[in-house]
Parts: sequence; structure tokens; C-alpha cells
Amino acid sequence: MDPTTDNAASSGGARSSLESLRTEISKAVVGQDPAVTGLVVALLCRGHVLLEGVPGVAKTLLVRALAASLELDTKRVQFTPDLMPSDVTGSLVYDARSTEFSFQPGPVFTNLLLADEINRTPPKTQSSLLEAMEERQVTVDGTPRPLPDPFLVAATQNPVEYEGTYPLPEAQLDRFLLKLTVPLPSREDEINVLKRHAEGFNPRDLSAAGVRPVAGPADLEAARAAVAKTTVSPEITAYVVDVCRATRESPSLTLGVSPRGATALLSTARAWAWLTGRDYVIPDDVKALALPTLRHRVQLRPEAEMEGVTADSVINAILAHVPVPR
Repeated sequence: MDPTTDNAASSGGARSSLESLRTEISKAVVGQDPAVTGLVVALLCRGHVLLEGVPGVAKTLLVRALAASLELDTKRVQFTPDLMPSDVTGSLVYDARSTEFSFQPGPVFTNLLLADEINRTPPKTQSSLLEAMEERQVTVDGTPRPLPDPFLVAATQNPVEYEGTYPLPEAQLDRFLLKLTVPLPSREDEINVLKRHAEGFNPRDLSAAGVRPVAGPADLEAARAAVAKTTVSPEITAYVVDVCRATRESPSLTLGVSPRGATALLSTARAWAWLTGRDYVIPDDVKALALPTLRHRVQLRPEAEMEGVTADSVINAILAHVPVPR
């Protein structure tokens, strides 16, 4: 067989496997398709995701269902005010029999780490994830220890106006590829949720709900290779740069998107283009991923915030004004 044809076949197979994730996850989670798509995009880009929503909208269940559908190892850490950095990364433990210290890995050594309510723990513990997210390793006692691949941090947080929260610093927010908002369900979706529970659905037993692995690490690797080959024209690259530069000049913002943010937008647009069946990026791909990729990388001026301006509204206005390449 021609290698080009073989690669195309494996790429198509990986795409169909990842597309079936949505159906599989819907067995446990009603609605929330944009959040599911965002998590898949993050996996393709080797990025991390911040999920924001009020308690009780199935953020945790969504991540657990994704891990079960992808046959990935997953661990959950409940971030609390008294959580220590070593509770996340691991620590050296003294073994009395060998009279030596041995490393006890923390929950971060997994494929999909669910950092639940990350903004309920103080900055010292929040920062324990920085090295893991950026370098994909943990250094304890001067020894770097690599994390497994794939590795994704899916952090949930309550909206910042909730009591007892510690807002994530800008440097750490910038490490998240996407910030996805998980809204309250529509009336119809909420009725379906209650109907499932009345019929005996147990969110702690996903296998009983029929959630099965429909893709695996091999599909993910094939998909990443295909995304890396997705063509980006010079015009699209310039468009991404123009959008990001416009945020730095916006009168409503004190902080615009950095070059790291521009790189992230290009990566997510490529992944979205591939997921929709194309091997090249168009302006609509950039527009589709602009909000989740950029909303946490900008900072509003206090006076704009008081007037009801949001990060999303500023980015949407920029997208409406920046010339689109033809």
C-alpha cells in the first residue's frame, strides 16, 4: 500500500474514533458538547483545560467520562485550603527496612489529572502544578521525574465571585490552553438529567451507564501526527497575529494576549480544522477557537468591568473588526 494512502486511512480512523467520543460521553453527561470538543482539542494539542462553572453542572463527571471513553488512567485531587504541594506531586518517604528514602509518586503521575476546584487552594499549592503542566515532569529533591504521555490537567474552578476562592495568577492561567465555560443546562436537558437519575443512573458507576472505551492512546498519537501536518497559509498566520495584537491595543483591557497565546490559537485552530475534516486552516477555524483560547489570557480594566464588559465581548468585537483574509 502507498504510505500516503496508509497515513490518510489511519488519520481518518483516528478522526472517526475521536468523533465517537461525543456519543459515548453523552451516555453519562447530558449536553455540554462544546466542553467535550474543547477537551479533545486540548488532547490533540498536548494542552491543559480550565473548566469554569457553578457547582453541580457535571464538570467532574465530564472528565471521568472522557477518561473512560479513551481508556486513559485518571486521578482526581480535591483542592482544599489545607492541601500541600507534596499531596499533588509526591514526596520522599523513609523506608525503615532499607534505611533509605524512596519516592512515593503523587496523583499527578497519571494521564488525565482532574484538579477539582483548583481555586479553593492557596497559590503555593496551585503553583505545584506549574512544572508538571509546562515541563511534563516533577522535580523532587533535585531529581526530575517524567510524567506519562498523554498527560492533561483538567482543572475545574468555581466562578471567581464565589466565597473562599483564590484567583489563579496570570502566569498559571497562561499555562492552560483553553478555558471552557460549563453553563447550566437548558430546561429540556435538565429534565433528561432527572429522568436518567429516576431510572437508576449512578454517576459513580460509568460502566453501568454503558460508557466504553471507543478510542485509545494509539488513536490519539495518529491524530496528533495528522494535526501537525495540517496546512496553515501565511495569510492565516498573519490573521492570528492581527487578532492577538488587537487585544493589546484594546482600551477595555489592561493585559492583552502574549505571543504564547497567539501560538496557542494557531494550534487549536489546526486541531479544529482537522476534526472538521480538513487538512488546511480557514479563518472560521480561528474564530471558532478564539474565545476558549484567549478569554483567560486577557485582563479587563476595572472601569470596563464595572460597565458590564466581559472578556468574551471584547474578543468578539475584535473578531468583528480585524480584516479577514480571503
